Amino acid sequence: MSASLLTPADGPAVVIRLGALGDVALATGVLEYWRLTKGLHVVFMTRDRFAPLFLGHPAVTRTIQVTQAQSQGAAWVRTARSLAGEFPGHLLIDLHGSVRSRTLSLLWNGPVARYPTHALQRRVYLRWRSIAARRALLAADVPRRYAMALEPEPPSAPLRPRVFLTTAEVAAAHALLEQRSIGGRIAALHPYATHPLKTWPRPAWNELVRSLAAAGWDWVALGRDPNPFLGAIDAARDLTNRTDLRTTCSLLACASVLITADSGPMHLAEAVGTPLIALFGPTAREWGFYPGGSRDVVMELPMECRPCSLHGTKRIECPRECLEGITPAAVVAQLQRYER
Repeated sequence: MSASLLTPADGPAVVIRLGALGDVALATGVLEYWRLTKGLHVVFMTRDRFAPLFLGHPAVTRTIQVTQAQSQGAAWVRTARSLAGEFPGHLLIDLHGSVRSRTLSLLWNGPVARYPTHALQRRVYLRWRSIAARRALLAADVPRRYAMALEPEPPSAPLRPRVFLTTAEVAAAHALLEQRSIGGRIAALHPYATHPLKTWPRPAWNELVRSLAAAGWDWVALGRDPNPFLGAIDAARDLTNRTDLRTTCSLLACASVLITADSGPMHLAEAVGTPLIALFGPTAREWGFYPGGSRDVVMELPMECRPCSLHGTKRIECPRECLEGITPAAVVAQLQRYER
């Protein structure tokens, strides 16, 4: 059986995507796309901390939650062998392309499909700014590359991520905001990123927060970080490290806009239909993680050194002008589009 001939009668496919929050969140949209276009339902394998994203997802019949201990060395080989034995003959869809997912593929007793990661094109473009590599990268963003695991060409329409919240979850988020006297036009702020080079400088965030009230906006800070800092301005509004993944999504659904760097919560806002202002520095559209909503705004400076790395890790010493050149006043000005 080939992936292209897959039918609902073949049973659920098994999809693996470990990685970071944003990588996993972007997979939620392609699962819904496959359900609607192919009648496909899946068992989704991911890190245990990301499994809540798939609660209530109509395409997901089950999640397999992989712990940190299970994903290491010989333990992963045992885990992979056990999973292969549990799903003989089922299609495995590899949306990761890592050593772990390829190990699972080697042990799998059934067909395997994987998406084009464009790893070579990314490195060629990063090193030599190849026009051909750039053209290939811009042909499809990451969600549409995911879809190419089961079809030869990327879908023509964007595949936005989807997190399915319950009315009770959203109501609880509204109540939490009311308890903290947060209301009106709310800007959700996510001032963190996995790689520090992708974050807007903290003084800029502090200035932005002080400017929001004058512009008629309330705010709440979300996310996880070992060094939260906006609580020094207003502890009630800084919910850093205080909410689980589903609550974070629900709070984003209550906000009028999210202001963030290139980060996982950027894709969570997309997944609940909240527009966003994304501040891009060392990364760029070519990597495929660019938000594509009609009301999304990406603020970035046209600098020849961008992108300077694949994931926002520090590749060379630089003054971070790509982010420092984006002013809080310019961000506040963008908020006007969400006041209508």
